[in-house]
Amino acid sequence: ENRLMDFDGMEIFSASKHEERARLGERITQWRTANSTFVITDVRVTQSSDSEFHCVTVAIFYLKNKK
Repeated sequence: ENRLMDFDGMEIFSASKHEERARLGERITQWRTANSTFVITDVRVTQSSDSEFHCVTVAIFYLKNKK
């Protein structure tokens, strides 16, 4: 689905090795905790593969809380 998104920024998390993929959720949680005032407007998860690696990318789009 293509739609117009409101966002001030985006953060990209990517991992291609098994150990990196296993820690991906922890990295995202740490970023989210450090940026708890950001309002997440969209999350896109993509996977790509070749003969050796499976790469997972998580793109988080956010608005900065403007108080």
